[in-house]
Amino acid sequence: MSSVHEDVKQVPGIEFVDHVAIAVKQGELDGQVKAYEMLGFREVHREEVLGTDQVREVLLQVGNGPNLIQLLEPLTADSPVQKLIERNGGRGGLAHVAFRVKSAQQALDAMKASGFQLIDKAPRKGSRGTTVFFVHPKSRTDNPFGLLIEIVEDPESKQK
Repeated sequence: MSSVHEDVKQVPGIEFVDHVAIAVKQGELDGQVKAYEMLGFREVHREEVLGTDQVREVLLQVGNGPNLIQLLEPLTADSPVQKLIERNGGRGGLAHVAFRVKSAQQALDAMKASGFQLIDKAPRKGSRGTTVFFVHPKSRTDNPFGLLIEIVEDPESKQK
């Protein structure tokens, strides 16, 4: 039996942490953005993501590096982010960690073959033109992550 560490090493193209997503309560997004800006973070993207996500997102860049903080504000009561906030006793908090890959499809195929429980059946459109899929927090019964993971392919990676 292989370990999760060995299985993840088999996932093609994991490059770095793309972003850490933080859920914020409705009406608090702009205040949170200002608080991060006071720390020197810079807003680089803002978008409403509809479909099953139902969130307003803001991406904040950490320095000049590739790592981002993603603030997620639920748009509806059915938003998974709203359900997370409810599970947290009405507080925001860590929503997920996202890893950048060269190919979402290759990563999905490798993770599926290694027995990971995937939330999405196939890569799908994400915000800012990305392609994404999510990995269940209890993905591995032998070594569950305990944290929602997003796999992100940036359209720029196709050009490299």
